[in-house]
Amino acid sequence: MRRVIAPIVLVFLAGIATASLAKASTPSDDALEADSAISADRLEHIVRTLASDAFEGRAPGTAGEDKTVAFLIEQMKAIGLEPGGGAGLWTQAVPMMRTVVQSPMTMSFSGPEGSLSLEQGVTASIDTATGLDQVLVKKAPVVFVGFGAHAPEQDWDDYGDIDLTGKVALFLVNDPDFAAAPDEPVAGRFGNRRMTYYGRWAYKYEEAARRGAVGALVIHETQAAGYGWSVAAAGAGENVSLANKNPALPPVSFQGWLHNDAATTLLAQAGRNLDDLRIAARSDNFSAFELEGITLSTDLSVDVSRFNSRNVLGRLPGKVRPDETIMVSAHWDAYGVGAPDQDGRTVRAGANDDALGSAGVLEIARVLKAAGGLERTVVFAFWTAEEAGLVGSMAYAADPVFPLETTVANFTLDILQTAGAANDVILVGKGQSELEDDLARLANTQGRYVTEENLPENGLFYRADHFSMARAGVPVLLIMGIAGGADLVEGGREAGDQWIADYVGNCYHKPCDSWSPDWDLTGAIQDIELFRTMITELGNSPRWPQWKPGSEFKAIRDSSTTLRQ
Repeated sequence: MRRVIAPIVLVFLAGIATASLAKASTPSDDALEADSAISADRLEHIVRTLASDAFEGRAPGTAGEDKTVAFLIEQMKAIGLEPGGGAGLWTQAVPMMRTVVQSPMTMSFSGPEGSLSLEQGVTASIDTATGLDQVLVKKAPVVFVGFGAHAPEQDWDDYGDIDLTGKVALFLVNDPDFAAAPDEPVAGRFGNRRMTYYGRWAYKYEEAARRGAVGALVIHETQAAGYGWSVAAAGAGENVSLANKNPALPPVSFQGWLHNDAATTLLAQAGRNLDDLRIAARSDNFSAFELEGITLSTDLSVDVSRFNSRNVLGRLPGKVRPDETIMVSAHWDAYGVGAPDQDGRTVRAGANDDALGSAGVLEIARVLKAAGGLERTVVFAFWTAEEAGLVGSMAYAADPVFPLETTVANFTLDILQTAGAANDVILVGKGQSELEDDLARLANTQGRYVTEENLPENGLFYRADHFSMARAGVPVLLIMGIAGGADLVEGGREAGDQWIADYVGNCYHKPCDSWSPDWDLTGAIQDIELFRTMITELGNSPRWPQWKPGSEFKAIRDSSTTLRQ
């Protein structure tokens, strides 16, 4: 006989089933806590994947790029982000160009005492970004421009009335006050030992181009440059850049470093002493001048190749002010495959630089999405070709998907320390924006304090992808683990300094930069969580952080103030 169940019983059983299903689908307290916390396990998984041999060192334009881009998109889809590359895409195209000056190169100065030929990698390190297969310059006059700074906010102009059209600009490296004594009038004008934008070689090349120069040479000096001649000459002849450059500002025909000894000999031919000129150029009375009787000629053969790469972008739409954007970013590229190291490893995997930073960006995305998002939109960006000179981030700044005028801030992760918990966080670029005040305040809620970078003269603020946004006026903040030895909970500052010495000395840009089970990610998580807290606070606020008075980038941002009102 068939058993009959009364309707009321069916309703009762259905209620039990529904309640059971609801209980099963509701996250537990532990699960909710896990969703709201940066996960060491997830960081490890992402780093070990991106830094595996299968990704071939993540060099732009290789099969390693294809795998990297696919993996990053897969991760963002799993998190629940939307495409951020424009037109429903996860990527932004970055057309790139590689130029290699062929050896031996032909480049020489002519002067009253004869010619001075330059040898690639020995007395000069020369490259070009023009895309031409021949760079031919005949007897171009040479102009000594001092530090080459045109800084209206400091009432400083090294150029005066000189016309650089068709000439070669010869620069000193770093800023006018780098080597100044405390009693010199210029002392502190450009941040003392902290390099400003005007001290960077990239600025000097661009300023020469703006003024119509045919070439730009920076006289190398180890202390002022922040690295020795071997580093300056390491990439002699090669340049990787954007293929679609700004037609309104074509680059100089050639650019690079001139060895200090060669510069000393050259200036002596013009009756000048290089040490005396370094002192003279520290005065605001200095004005650029042509080196009497000195010209430069070149006949460079250049190998030119072009390829396409991609930035990868995802977005978490804002719930109240979706047109206001906060950006958090890292670079996905590393150094590809190279010569074997002492252990036979050829893949330069960039586990810390910057697979760990990329993992941190993904973890911030996951935690913010799990929390339901913010009032403002957050964009998660993974740049290509940082190692080639910030190319991917510069491509975005030149053609932004989200207007830079209404981009609230950029937060960049590039190398995080893996030696454990720290009592402090390292500030890169003191005196730039209000974001550093937020950093100090919110670090204090973690029981930590801020330590300034220990080698500000190296200009790290101008050497990571956030700088591309800063140049366009967007307030920025960088966390970079090699900017200063952290005050580690275990071992203090001495242990933090030792970690940097070991990493930079042995693994930086080498196959040794690979995942290690010895990594302690506690300190990295502190820094990632600090960024997450800052982004959350800004993302749920109408506040627009400002550049500080004296910043090189304040005027750019101020010019678009009405668009943020």
